[in-house]
Amino acid sequence: QVQLVESGGGLVQPGGSLRLSCVVSGRTFSRDRMDWFRRAPGQERKFVSGISWSGGSTYYADSVKGRFTISRDNAKNTVYLQMNNLKPEDTAVYYCAVDLSSVGTGPYYWGQGTQVTVAS
Repeated sequence: QVQLVESGGGLVQPGGSLRLSCVVSGRTFSRDRMDWFRRAPGQERKFVSGISWSGGSTYYADSVKGRFTISRDNAKNTVYLQMNNLKPEDTAVYYCAVDLSSVGTGPYYWGQGTQVTVAS
């Protein structure tokens, strides 16, 4: 059974930072592309960032380029999302996902999500 467990969300002031983590079990993690998505209130879930199985390639939505950094530790079956200079518009539930296509098209296994709120 594939399980993804996110952590690290919370309330942060504008300009602050958070690091999200996602631990994956039930798969050979080191072979999977991993993605982060987010769903803001009243909006569809949107792609945020992705990382290839080796970590050699990373992908970002334009809205987070230069502020967010995705990374992975295959020895720990964990993918991270370092979020800096957070803005109120980054408020959303953040989901990690195993991308079964490895090219960013899914299908996906999903985590349960972690809430990130950026507010003063």
